[in-house]
Amino acid sequence: MSDFNQLPAHVWPRNARREEDGVVTVAGVPLPDIVEEYGTPVFVIDEDDFRSRCRDMAAAFGGAQHVHYAGKAFLTQTVARWIDEEGLSLDVASHGEFQVALAAGFPPARVTAHGNNKGIDFLRACVRNAIGHVVIDSAQELELLDMVAAQEGYVQDVLVRVKPGIEAHTHEFIATAHEDQKFGFSLASSSAYRAAIAAVRAENLRLVGLHCHVGSQVFDAEGFSLAAERVLGLWSQLQRDLPPEAAADLTMLDLGGGYGVAYTEDQAPLDVVAVATELRAKVAESAAEFGLVAPELLVEPGRAIVASSMVTVYEVGTVKDVHVTDNVTRRYIAVDGGMSDNIRPALYQAEYDARLINRFSGDEDQPSPCVETRVVGSHCESGDILIDSAQLPADIAPGDLLALAATGAYCYPMSSRYNMFCRPPVVSVRNGRATLMVRRETIEDILALENY
Repeated sequence: MSDFNQLPAHVWPRNARREEDGVVTVAGVPLPDIVEEYGTPVFVIDEDDFRSRCRDMAAAFGGAQHVHYAGKAFLTQTVARWIDEEGLSLDVASHGEFQVALAAGFPPARVTAHGNNKGIDFLRACVRNAIGHVVIDSAQELELLDMVAAQEGYVQDVLVRVKPGIEAHTHEFIATAHEDQKFGFSLASSSAYRAAIAAVRAENLRLVGLHCHVGSQVFDAEGFSLAAERVLGLWSQLQRDLPPEAAADLTMLDLGGGYGVAYTEDQAPLDVVAVATELRAKVAESAAEFGLVAPELLVEPGRAIVASSMVTVYEVGTVKDVHVTDNVTRRYIAVDGGMSDNIRPALYQAEYDARLINRFSGDEDQPSPCVETRVVGSHCESGDILIDSAQLPADIAPGDLLALAATGAYCYPMSSRYNMFCRPPVVSVRNGRATLMVRRETIEDILALENY
């Protein structure tokens, strides 16, 4: 860590600053002021940062109509409104996410439904609300959706999810394009082709596109291009084999999301503009080789929009030095949250950047020396680790405020009540003003669910 008092611009929100007194502000709002009003832990999201990344994606891929925000990364009614106002579409991965979108007044025609095990209630809600697209993930689902659509007297637009057989360079749990995993239809076994034909033959479905997803937190652009090339091979085969009217309906190629973001100072995010340029060129080139008009290219960024727009602020509690070996001592810094608000480090060894936000570490003339440190949560679990190993300043003390950056994606949505910890609040900031987006869960909320 080069200078603990600096905020790495590529990791922290675009409107984060360390002021002259050492306090960190986001969008002009001092983070300690938010803590004073809302307590800790607390998620803080920079609205203008979020919106600017929506616009960046739209510009890179040729317009907002080509970008679908992946709601699973982080979704509230307010976020759905932001997405709507920026002109993006929305992907939902469950009935609950769809219900949040509907409650926010998001246009169902700009929503796409994902999921490997969509139940009949979810599918019926999709049809009854005239959702834009349903991504078909199994033969069973195809038959069920066709039945539901027939009952409702409706023809539902669908995409078929294809496994292109790409081994993305990412963690096993978030790689989604190789053969041996639960999502989609195999390209290699021809089950994707058969599913597409079945969708065309279904009386109440209309096949409008193909979908694939390489994985999550992918930094290698080559995987996206290879996936596009392989799925376009199936596309060309379908264009040859389908009746002319069905072939004409097949206009969309959805290459998913998964664009990597920087979580630590030494990481660099994927160059989205470069990837978008390469993908659009690859799709056009491959289509031309097959003698076809290039399909409409759709993408599904979630993490790449929301991750760096949010930080989580904790209060430091216990600080103690632990004997590791005769020559090694590690300092443990415990904060008042942990795996209940951020399961990612325990789940797949995710890394984060941590900084003091209530003051400078040391002073301008004499920075604090650093020590080998592990940042842990307060849960009764030895695996409750937020940062496994880092060189952090030795002057971090109980009562200090420590923030982890880039916690916008898959932290609040994957939060739990382990040890009866209540989920933290989410506060949005813009133009020097803080607004409560989601209140803190209380023990009364939890007890109200019990039939005692």
